[in-house]
This record gives sequence, structure tokens and C-alpha cells, in this order.
Amino acid sequence: MRPSTDDPVADPTADPTADPAAGTVSGLLRDISGVGTDARRGGYSRPVFSSAETELRCWFTEQARRRGLDVSTDANGIVWAWWDTDDGERRDAVVTGSHLDSVPGGGEFDGPLGVASALVAVDILRSRRFRPGRPLAIAVFPEEEGSRFGVACLGSRLLTGALDPDKARSLKDADGDTYADVAAANGQDPRRIGADPAALDQLGVFVELHVEQGRGLIDLDQPVAVGTSILGHGRWRLSVHGQGNHAGTTLMTDRRDPMVAAARMMVEIRNIALQYRDARATVGRLQPVPGGTNVIPSRVDLWIDARHPRDEVTASLVESIHSRARLIAAEEGCTVTLDAESLSPTVHFDPGLRDRLRTLLPVAPVLDTGAGHDAGVLAGRLPTAMLFVRNPSGISHSPEEWVEDADAEAGARALADVLQGLLEAAGTPASPLHAPMMAG
Repeated sequence: MRPSTDDPVADPTADPTADPAAGTVSGLLRDISGVGTDARRGGYSRPVFSSAETELRCWFTEQARRRGLDVSTDANGIVWAWWDTDDGERRDAVVTGSHLDSVPGGGEFDGPLGVASALVAVDILRSRRFRPGRPLAIAVFPEEEGSRFGVACLGSRLLTGALDPDKARSLKDADGDTYADVAAANGQDPRRIGADPAALDQLGVFVELHVEQGRGLIDLDQPVAVGTSILGHGRWRLSVHGQGNHAGTTLMTDRRDPMVAAARMMVEIRNIALQYRDARATVGRLQPVPGGTNVIPSRVDLWIDARHPRDEVTASLVESIHSRARLIAAEEGCTVTLDAESLSPTVHFDPGLRDRLRTLLPVAPVLDTGAGHDAGVLAGRLPTAMLFVRNPSGISHSPEEWVEDADAEAGARALADVLQGLLEAAGTPASPLHAPMMAG
């Protein structure tokens, strides 16, 4: 261990489960259940750099340091908590973790479940008197949802070089503030963001635990699954340009109303997606400009989320949408442009790592997912895998998302088993004097 001089040193005689709230996943989640609640939408709104997300990052730092982990934040805003080996060398590390930001009005478990489970998995390994022979790290990635700046998995994209730093710095939120300005106001130097080969060289594998975003496990009557792949997906912005005017003085026959064109396009997006088997296409956000009740807008922006297991089908789907949108715009006396904001191809997790997880969790079924994750971005640079914990509602990105307490604890135990299996090839059982425990 390499705790900094101002960090509390873990007490080797302490009981890691002495604090019930800190010793279980459900307890940790209850500890933060009041952070970022959204009275208008329901659920939680925790966009990156918000007071809620900042509070959660501080919460994670405190919890990690209580466990004697060495915590730091890198230039891309990723928080790292390290359980080092005796030699202190950070190489070929086993990494787990997730994110703490949310979509607007999101559920309680999307992101925080993986972070809380990682902390409890450390407790479980410590209770087994296990000492890793290779380093273990917990990572908390910022702006995974892309709910503020429009690019999902922004932190992991910057880390791996999948996102150009100049593009990231110029991204704007709904208030028109750039990522660079908001980051600087929150103590991060935007000049230093970007690919970090030195950090990536420390990592060996990444295993992300996440709430299931569907109904696979409830139908299979299992609490935990091993992930196989992530559907290819992307986000596109359709901008419909018309003629802004007065709602009361402009005759219906004289209008070039982009809102009418946008409404027709939204219906057609649904209809076009239905023509492609296994496709998904969603308009989850629409923004008229200037946005007055008694104003015909001059422009309407709508954002499309499109997904399919085959990347060429996703491309065909989006092109069909664009073609139809141009025809609708012309019929309404408007024009339309399409801009790609992010695109992630279908990811198949490393088969060797996936098979290792299946060996460590022999009763766990195997499932794919239609949701994007940092594990999918990191898969281009190192072996990655995922675990999913049962969501009996089958609903996600909504306050109705749910995980039973027993399943949350089962997920943490499964994660601990996986981490131990990946660590123990070089690790040895630890004596009580060498097994640092969580400070009380």
C-alpha cells in the first residue's frame, strides 16, 4: 500500500463489516440516496460537474480512503482508487468500477451499483485475508451518460484517445457553456485532457458490474449474468431549419414551421426502425429555438439514439432516417441537417476473459446488452468484461429501475469471486498482519 501522508491508514485489527452502511451494497446506496434527487422528473439527475455528481465523487473518495486505498484523480477527471501490491508497482492491474453521473431523472442503480459493489468486493477480499499479487484498482469514469455534453463515455473516450481533446473542449451544454470552461471552473485543467498511454499501460483487464437494463435475468431466475457484447449505437442530431415568426399574426398557409416538420420526422423515425429487425431508434430530446409559447421556432433540434447488433444496419437505418427527413423538410418548406455526435461500434468482449468469468461463475447465464458502457470503450485497448445484476422491473434510465438488496449483495460476492480469480494467480493468502482492513 502507498497511502499519502494525509490519508487515514487502514487498521489491521478493524472489522470491515463493523459499519453496516459501509459493509453492504444496499447500505452504501442508501447512504447516497438523497444526493441529486429530482423533484420535477422523479429519480435522480446527476450530470457531470453538478453539485450532486461532485458530492458523490467526494463520497467515493472518502469510502475508498477508509479502506486504505490510494486515491487520485487524473487529467481526464477519472477517479482511481488503488490497492497496491507489496512492491508498489502498478502494472497489469485488475480494474473494476463504473460511473456516478446519471441521465436526467434516472434510476438509483445505473452507475452507482457498480461503484458500491466494487467497494464491497474489496471488503469481501479483505475478510478472506486475501492479498493480491497484482494491483487492484477501482475507477470512477465521468460523463458516462453524456447527459450534459452529449458524448457518452466521455472520460473513457478521452483516456483511450477515442475522442479528440479539441472536440471535447468545445462541447457545449444546454446553457451554452463549453466543457473547457465548466471543467476549469471545477478545478480540472482542460489543457491536459486527452489520451493517456502511461495510465493505460498500468491496466491489465477491466471488469465492470452494472445493473441489468432489460428483463433477461428475471426470466432466467438468476441474480447475476456475464456479458458477451454491446450493441453498436450512436447519437445523431437532426437540425430542422424554418422561418421563425409570430404565432398570432402568421397565417397557417404562410408558415414554414420546423416544429411541424420535426413532429412528422419523429413518427417516421419510429416507423423506419420497425422495418429493421432488432433495431432501436429513439428521439429522447427535442429543443426548439427560441422556445417561446407564442413563437413559431426558427429551428428545432432533435437527437436520435440508434442501435443495432450489426454496424452496417445501424448505418443503413440512419441513412434511411436522413433521407426521409429531407423529404419531410422540403414538404414543409424547411431544410434539415444531420450531424453525428458519437458512434460506438458493436463490441464483443474478450472471449478469453469472458470464458474465465464463466468458469469463476459457473451458474451465471450469458447475456448481451443494448446499452453502452465504459467497458465497451476500453475494449479497444485491453481485455474487458461485464457482470449484470438482475433488475426485476426490466426498466432502466427511469425511476422504476430496481435491484433487490439480496441481488445487490450477490452481485458484490460474484464480483469479489471474479476479482480474486483474476488476482490470485500471482497472489497469496495474506496473514492478518498483512491484510489491511477498512478503518472504522
